[in-house]
Amino acid sequence: MKTKAYLELADIKTVAAAAEAHALKNGWAVTISIVDDGGHLLWLQRLDGAAAVSSHIAPSKARTAALGRRESKGYEDMINGGRVSFLSAPSIEGLLEGGVPILKDGQVIGAVGVSGVKSNEDAEIARAGIAALGL
Repeated sequence: MKTKAYLELADIKTVAAAAEAHALKNGWAVTISIVDDGGHLLWLQRLDGAAAVSSHIAPSKARTAALGRRESKGYEDMINGGRVSFLSAPSIEGLLEGGVPILKDGQVIGAVGVSGVKSNEDAEIARAGIAALGL
């Protein structure tokens, strides 16, 4: 039987604080979400000025990254490359850049999804949050 790492509340707060700090440093109004490896929402934080719809998009990006075990940008690239049939994939809705999986020892233990600015900036914020874990 294998031992499985998982995100604890302290980890989630560390990721969220680092992501928030990165967004604020750049003046970006975003929503930050964190999910576990099953895509279940653990954290949702909408910064002042973030669009209301971002509170729906960010968790979808995070869920997509966790369940797919890859950055959500991979799905966006696949669809933009012509594989539009992937739009019918079940349980995957956040097919935009900005969802980044959290990896520990090669295993996905969760993901961060960000929405509110350019998609590459959303992903930058997510990575800044994850980097704070020092994995």
